[in-house]
Amino acid sequence: MLEDSGHQGQEEDQERLPARPAAVFDSAERAWAWWRGAPGSAPVAAAGGLVLYRDAATGELTVVNPLTGASRALPPPPSTAAGALQAVAMYGSPYRVVLILGELPDLSMASFDSTKDAWEGAVALTRKAGDGEASSRERVAEEGEGGGDDTVYFLSKSGDVVATTMQRSASRQYSSAVACRGSGGGDAVAYFLSHSGTVVACDLARRAFAELPRILPVYHEYSIDVVVCGGAAYAVVLSELLDTASLRVWEHAGGAWRQVAAMPPAMSHAFRGGKADVNCVGHGDRLMVCVSSGDAAARGCFMCDVGTNGWEELPRRAGGDGDAAAGFVAALSFEPRMEAAV
Repeated sequence: MLEDSGHQGQEEDQERLPARPAAVFDSAERAWAWWRGAPGSAPVAAAGGLVLYRDAATGELTVVNPLTGASRALPPPPSTAAGALQAVAMYGSPYRVVLILGELPDLSMASFDSTKDAWEGAVALTRKAGDGEASSRERVAEEGEGGGDDTVYFLSKSGDVVATTMQRSASRQYSSAVACRGSGGGDAVAYFLSHSGTVVACDLARRAFAELPRILPVYHEYSIDVVVCGGAAYAVVLSELLDTASLRVWEHAGGAWRQVAAMPPAMSHAFRGGKADVNCVGHGDRLMVCVSSGDAAARGCFMCDVGTNGWEELPRRAGGDGDAAAGFVAALSFEPRMEAAV
């Protein structure tokens, strides 16, 4: 299944069943296969033919070529890379790994260059001009005028209504999507979700960031993920209103979000009442949407062609337990390549 380097691979990690092997979807063969060579740690990023794993207990990062089984443990980040980890980004060929650290609005980044086998010292990220005032207003609205005593609840990436301080699933807690606009990934922007569900865009070359406006109000229950495909970044939002559910794809342009695709209502209606979580990954001009839920009727994997708004449901996975997965599903995309060096 992974023999043709031009084929797309979709890797999924099952957090609730750690002993379960990863499942790989070959978009050319349109079939699933089980990959039993995955390390025990959680996958957090991917680039080209490589997947990056992070050990939750130690924070150790390991780069793996899923096709050859070759792996490489990265050296520890520099001592200057202090602060809470917000996101992990991986991009380019040869690849770079970036850690985004701190708490909004005080963010910094540390970068690993695979060609030098070394980390660069942590540097502060500056807020883009014009972003501060709007972001401050949003935080005041979220925290309340009384100084943040009110608890804000939202639909988390694991599918539960929780407080803004809740951590996401271990397999997606530090996930990001990277859009590269230059050859070799020199002009890269990493997108990730803040603890309260806002989309943060980090320009890794200019070392600047911006908090993008919300698509839905903070008190509206929804599941959101960020994804890059075709060189553009999108937010995928699953929400419920009245007696139905909708799954829409949004693009941020000109300072505002605009809808560019939407799942047909006949398909998205199945997610109603399922407390479903949406998790996405892009490859080429298509994006893969994985919907997780405790309700068997409200879960599945779908492929979307953003340009044509074409949607199709992928075959249900079966194998390890003879049934489709019931737990949280996290997806990563890679191109199986023998020559991809760790």
